[in-house]
Amino acid sequence: MPALKPPSPFWSKDRHADRRPLLAARARIVGALRRYFDGQGFIEVEPAILQASPGNEAHLHGFSTQIIGPDGAVAAAYLHTSPEFAMKKLLAAGEERIFALSRVFRNRERGALHAPEFTMLEWYRTGAPLEALIDDCAEIIAVAAREAGARTFNFRGREADPFAEPERLGVREAFLRHAGIDIFDSLPGDGRAPDRDVIAAQAMRAGLRVAPDDNWSDIFSRILSERIEPALGLGRASVLGDYPACEAALARVSPRDSRLAERFEFYACGVELANAFGELTDSAEQRRRLEAEMLEKQRVYGETYPLDEDFLAALDYMPAASGAALGLDRLVMLACSAQRIEEVQWTPTFDPSSGTAR
Repeated sequence: MPALKPPSPFWSKDRHADRRPLLAARARIVGALRRYFDGQGFIEVEPAILQASPGNEAHLHGFSTQIIGPDGAVAAAYLHTSPEFAMKKLLAAGEERIFALSRVFRNRERGALHAPEFTMLEWYRTGAPLEALIDDCAEIIAVAAREAGARTFNFRGREADPFAEPERLGVREAFLRHAGIDIFDSLPGDGRAPDRDVIAAQAMRAGLRVAPDDNWSDIFSRILSERIEPALGLGRASVLGDYPACEAALARVSPRDSRLAERFEFYACGVELANAFGELTDSAEQRRRLEAEMLEKQRVYGETYPLDEDFLAALDYMPAASGAALGLDRLVMLACSAQRIEEVQWTPTFDPSSGTAR
């Protein structure tokens, strides 16, 4: 059987002609999103990409580089995985409603929905409840659909109506409904750590694989990705809220239940589009959580990243706020029924295995 011919590079005229309607829709969506945020009283900011830390989530991987001074002195630097730390510094400086369309960089990520470089829409509202960001997300998907001329969002045979009121459910409800697992059984709620053995037994009874070295978070994430996420955002968008506090390192603990955090994720067609927090502003608690994340990163990957001390200092001056991050490329994909992220990126990141961008 003859080998399959590799796809043409994105710059070939025929391939560009095929992709151009999607790219034009992307441009219209970006313009409409800017108008939406302008109408809401936001100002667009431009966070620096080069940072002292790429971010401190255990399973995110940054790109490292160096800053070399005029005297030849060398300092470590990173491309950010999110503009979050920089934008929170602007909140500390006095900004109240800000948004950014940032190029962000994540290593070890490539697939239909992932690229090493992509665009993140991130926004913050000071003094606003998390509910306001749910409203933003609902309006954003409607804006994208209108600009793309789409009545429905589509991905791999799944559909969602971007104009319908989103479904709302908590993580506990979702796990019970779609996996038959009550995660509260493994969340003591009295300051003790989550019970790994309890959730492991529940997962195995549900037919999921559990490795001996999996911790509570690993098992939680596997249940979420294999049983919960494929069932979200079908027919209409889904808001998955009330995350376990141990799964929200940058979010406030819920005032209703100390086992939970002020966090939601927004889904359509089984695809996570956005992640939002009621933002943590306690610098001591934030330091403790980020250090715990880096200990986990060291355990799993044998590496760690520095903390951004400037960010931690700024938290003491940051007002109460809610913030969200949304994958622009994924939004365009669903609005245009694209199947791979490269179809909606003007110049996709090159593939080292082929030496070209596809």
